[in-house]
Amino acid sequence: AMDYDRNKTLLLELQRAAGTGNDRCADCGDPGPEWASYKLGIFICLTCSGIHRNLPEISRVKSLRLDFWESNLIEFMRSHGNLWSKAKYEAKVPPYYYIPKSHDCMVLREQWIRAKYERGEFLDTRVCPDPCSAGSREGCLWKLGKVRRQFQKRQFLLSAREGVMKYYSKESRGPKAVISIETLNAMFQVEKVGHNHGLQITYITDGQTRNLFVYHESGKEIGFWFNAIRAARYHYLRITFPNVPEPELIPRITRNFVKEGYMEKTGPKQKEAFKVRWFCLDSQERNLIYFKNPLDAFAQGQVYIGRRDEGYEVRDDLPRKVCVKKEKPVITLVTPVREFVFICENDRRQKEWMDALNEVITQL
Repeated sequence: AMDYDRNKTLLLELQRAAGTGNDRCADCGDPGPEWASYKLGIFICLTCSGIHRNLPEISRVKSLRLDFWESNLIEFMRSHGNLWSKAKYEAKVPPYYYIPKSHDCMVLREQWIRAKYERGEFLDTRVCPDPCSAGSREGCLWKLGKVRRQFQKRQFLLSAREGVMKYYSKESRGPKAVISIETLNAMFQVEKVGHNHGLQITYITDGQTRNLFVYHESGKEIGFWFNAIRAARYHYLRITFPNVPEPELIPRITRNFVKEGYMEKTGPKQKEAFKVRWFCLDSQERNLIYFKNPLDAFAQGQVYIGRRDEGYEVRDDLPRKVCVKKEKPVITLVTPVREFVFICENDRRQKEWMDALNEVITQL
């Protein structure tokens, strides 16, 4: 009992010790990790510990507070720790590689953990280049059909050298689409796609935003595709903006929508009936894009959102002469050209959208 209490105290002190990196999860950065891998000598959060449990030959986990820790394991944790682990297992992480955070989806976190400890992709001793480094990839992905709304296997080809991504259907001799890496973006959309490995690919074609929804049965394979797209985008940005410092380029490789969800909108005359639309806010491109349905291939329209000093504003009231029958919270987005009126489902949704829109308006 004395050893149990003493060792638990020592372990918790070690977790809080300055200069060790142990106060945050070694894999996702979540603060105050309550678990540890006593085989790797790292402190991790509950979610990441669940992934480590699936790697018993590489990692073994215990709770800091609930499990008994032998003295030799305490010494092992003391001689290793999160900063030691980072120096070893993250020695050669490429600049384009997406390092997930605690809010990211499970497939990203799992493949990051497997890449580090199981496959040793970033070890200093690794001779082979990262499998995504060339920004090229070829293989099949399940793609949602534009009309029939069914997933079908399609051949995809990504080439950073050619600056394009293409996909082919069985019927077509040539590619169904040739996508420029200049406007290519990829983001994981697990709930929207309805698959744990669901990926949303967006690009611009003929001035319109186009969506592709894809997945692969293998988490490893979809992870490779995502990071290969990021590598292709990284090479493109380095060539196109040679004088921009790398820390400024990295956030521009790929991006997630800062806010998505349903609102109702009216037309430009503000007398048309309000219609439910699915909205996506892209803060980097400063666009509020709207679709009839979340899985639509093409956007119905988009609203550019400039800065406050350019005449853009978000209000929680209606423009004069506009009447709304429903007793629901509203948003008026003021632009130099016109005022856009939206109806939200409830006060919470209104606040979330207003906060997100204001953040774009106030960003430089």
